[in-house]
Amino acid sequence: MILTAQTHLLIVFLLPFIGALLIYLFGKTESIRNLIVITSAALLPVFMLSLAYRFLEGEILGLVLLPFLENTNIGFNIEPIGLLFACIVSVLWPFTALYSSQYMQENGYENLVRFFSWFSISIGCALGVAFSNNLITLFIFYELLSLCTYPLVAHKQDSQSKAKARIYLAILLGTSLALFLPAIIWTWTATGTLEFTPGGILAGKVSETNCIILLLLFLLGVSKVAMMPVHKWLPSAMVAPTPISALLHAVAVVKAGAFTIIKITTYIFGFNLLASMQTEWLIYLTCITLVLASYIALLQDNLKLRLAYSTISQLSYITLGALLAHPLALAGAIFHLVAHAFGKIILFFAAGAISTKTSIKRVSQMDGIGKIMPWTMGCFAIGAVSMIGIPPFSGFISKWYLLQGAISSTQYVAVIALVIGTLLNTAYFVPVLYSAFFKELKEDLPIAEDKNKAPGMIIAIVFAAAVTILLFFFPNIIIDNINALTSMLT
Repeated sequence: MILTAQTHLLIVFLLPFIGALLIYLFGKTESIRNLIVITSAALLPVFMLSLAYRFLEGEILGLVLLPFLENTNIGFNIEPIGLLFACIVSVLWPFTALYSSQYMQENGYENLVRFFSWFSISIGCALGVAFSNNLITLFIFYELLSLCTYPLVAHKQDSQSKAKARIYLAILLGTSLALFLPAIIWTWTATGTLEFTPGGILAGKVSETNCIILLLLFLLGVSKVAMMPVHKWLPSAMVAPTPISALLHAVAVVKAGAFTIIKITTYIFGFNLLASMQTEWLIYLTCITLVLASYIALLQDNLKLRLAYSTISQLSYITLGALLAHPLALAGAIFHLVAHAFGKIILFFAAGAISTKTSIKRVSQMDGIGKIMPWTMGCFAIGAVSMIGIPPFSGFISKWYLLQGAISSTQYVAVIALVIGTLLNTAYFVPVLYSAFFKELKEDLPIAEDKNKAPGMIIAIVFAAAVTILLFFFPNIIIDNINALTSMLT
């Protein structure tokens, strides 16, 4: 029997939640739990990619979940940006699940039924964000994502984890309720709708001054995009197990923030309105975050903290591309959503593998580590060079489009920030690679990388590295769809 489009969409959305329920009910036995985790994660990209095919063939994929306000339902609707985000989440989940199952076992973590249940629920909430047909639906799943990742950040249940998790949740919920929700209410009051509409819904409904204030509320209220000064939740969350760091940075949480900003600028404000607004100071604020976060990353000796501040900077590339209101810049922002997902998951997976194998967590301890962990550090190098923006890796494509968009928009402060940011990326990644491959070991560490002991971790890292390379050589898989989108928006 051929599934209807609505049933197909509902299955994709519910699959992670079904997986979470099965883990909770039957996951006390390790082998059964791992089977459920891997199976549900492996099924998701199958159903998601087939759903994507139906969309590309012209089927309308929408679903009403609940009535809410006049002309506004809580429901789903597939469009190009959401489809891309959902595909990122779906494709990365199996490899994150594979990595996580071995990482948590190798490091002796307990309460894994709770861990994998909340992990699966987080994936489902991220899909809810991707499929949202309007701002209120997006807000609901955005908030649920914050709530269901809280127990993951606090998983160790020690005093430090609990304290950092409270900071994580307080900032995310506080900014949402104090800034994001009022911005949504203001939008509804001004326009009478919250639907995502190509070209935007605010033009002619709100004065330019109020539009700028509204945009600032959105930028700071969507704190998952980690714009300074509402960024402290992200380094605080690094107390979580490394698979959760990967979930936060690459698969779900920060990507939900970046995705939300792209959706708001393209479907609520629109290119024409943004281009007519005096938004230079908001662009400058984004540039400050881009450069300052990279500088702070340079000062961090803890590897996960260095990667955390790197993420804050890299997210600003996406925000900048969305604010420039130029087709090339938007293409760069959307492509960077993908490039950063794969590049950063490599880096966190590698950091976790290094700490598992050697207990090394600091950059200053990594001398010679590439000689005993060549696969892990080789892939780390691919992720790092991609984040710098050097060919032949996907980060080069996104930064190239962003630079072209900034130049075409005559936003030369943005051009300078992109150049300085790239130089700082180089400054905090290249010394790590040099130490790992060209210096001698400082400590008596294992003499070889044991790929047979935790093959799933190596497989996950190599897969992400391979995609990072392939996207450089086959960027049109994404760029063609982005071009179709931008032609619709302008």
